Amino acid sequence: MKMAFVALGLGALLALSPLSAMAQSNNGPAEPQQVAQAATGSTGTAHAGGGGSHGRHMRHRANTHKERARAGAEHMRQMRMAPAPPKS
Repeated sequence: MKMAFVALGLGALLALSPLSAMAQSNNGPAEPQQVAQAATGSTGTAHAGGGGSHGRHMRHRANTHKERARAGAEHMRQMRMAPAPPKS
């Protein structure tokens, strides 16, 4: 149990040491630190990964399913067709 507390304390010390180093190195006026965010290519969307509203997501999903179903049906039609007779 004692080792768990030591490991937890050491982990917290290692995790928080960069924050204290940044706080000490700021010599200028107090300015808020900007947090780096993942570049998703879209801003101001309803979801973290982008893509807009829930309705837009559901419409896209339905269209994708329809396209895959059409492609699968076309593939099955081509598979059912008889092969061309051999040329002699």
